[in-house]
Order: sequence, then C-alpha cells, then structure tokens
Amino acid sequence: MIQSNQILKHLKRIPIFPIQALTDYVCFRLAARINDLRNDGYNIYTDTVEKNGKRFAQYRLAPRKRPILLLSSGKPIH
Repeated sequence: MIQSNQILKHLKRIPIFPIQALTDYVCFRLAARINDLRNDGYNIYTDTVEKNGKRFAQYRLAPRKRPILLLSSGKPIH
C-alpha cells in the first residue's frame, strides 16, 4: 500500500511512466498499483505513448469534479 500512496502523490503532481515508477519507487508492477488506485475510486487515464519506435503507457489522474450543491428548491448553486 505504501507504493500506491507514493504513486498517488506523484499522480497528483504530474503523470507517471513505468520507468519512473521503477526508478523512483522501486515499483515493478505499476499497472497493478494503478488498478489498486482505481479500485479505491480514483479516476486514472491511461495514454499510450510512442517514442523511438517503442510504445508504453503513461498514467495521469483525472481532474476532480467539484460537487454540485443544490438548494432546497432543487436548483444548483454555481
């Protein structure tokens, strides 16, 4: 769970690549940690990146949506 917390903290700042997870957090299974975070309710996008003829995943945290508050009349507060 420590790796998941470290990766979440990283995702809150910038996207993460598998090589970053390996070098910064000694995480060999980034996709598994991303799956754990998704199961915890975090919305994480997966982008396929191609560089020098190689393809790999980049993960980024979706922006949080602000909750809509409703008046007792049912009208939203903006």
